[in-house]
Amino acid sequence: MARSATPSVPARPADGRITVRPARSAAASSRSALVALIRRDLAVLGKNFGEFVGRTLMQPFLLVFVFLYVFPTIGQGIGSSGGRAGESAFATVLVPGVVSIAIMFQGIQSVAIQMSTEFGYTREIEDRVQAPCPIWLVAIARVLSGAAQGLISAVIVLPIAAVVHAPGVHAELSIHWWIVITLIPLACITMTSLGLLLGTTFQPRNIGLMFGFVVLPLVFLGGTYYQWTKLSMVHIGGFHWLQILVLVNPLIYLTEGMRAGFTETSHMPLYIVYPALVALCALFLGLGLRNFRRRVLS
Repeated sequence: MARSATPSVPARPADGRITVRPARSAAASSRSALVALIRRDLAVLGKNFGEFVGRTLMQPFLLVFVFLYVFPTIGQGIGSSGGRAGESAFATVLVPGVVSIAIMFQGIQSVAIQMSTEFGYTREIEDRVQAPCPIWLVAIARVLSGAAQGLISAVIVLPIAAVVHAPGVHAELSIHWWIVITLIPLACITMTSLGLLLGTTFQPRNIGLMFGFVVLPLVFLGGTYYQWTKLSMVHIGGFHWLQILVLVNPLIYLTEGMRAGFTETSHMPLYIVYPALVALCALFLGLGLRNFRRRVLS
């Protein structure tokens, strides 16, 4: 952890008065504190890496195991009416969705759940905000360390999601590196910013409500199991109400961007995906920092 005080250097001007000049600027001290906070979180992650991997893999593994192995094996696979080709098409759609929800859940777990605990019975947040940096920088450190964990989870989950399937079922993946390299870091920061907002909005005793009323709707209406372009088939009198409704869901932009990065399937235009993720990241981060400051000072 960064030191709580910045060394000072006494100086004696010509008039004989003694003044004290900080050895480092406030900006330099803040940068050192930020790096120290992130390094601390990553050190804790390293000590509990096995637990992190198990937590990260459990839900994605179960999704692909049930949908891409068990269902096709027993003849109830989604897309099974089209044979193995139909099931493979569904696998191609599902794999980017699985990576997306892994990033989202990691953002919520590493930031929202941890922050709820720190604001709750452990009161660890009181130690963090004593670092020699502005209060908002403590929250930024949590967001960045959570984004690093989200990036690691994406690297871990993708190979598992791509290879766990029944015989004859294959996800047709085609990696577009420029999309992957730019989209995944942006997605990780957006989801951890969402985690910051949720963690500073919900009281520790209401975390169950957060999963029931926020997280589950995000997952099921976030394009994990289907393409946004296919939702045009759901309409009333020509009005594609569901395709429009899900645009308020941040996960839909992540899953569609992942499909653009990992497959050749139809997807939401990237000129919508990138600006939407940037705007949502700014919105979540701004509201989350405001709530964080209020919670710390209350």
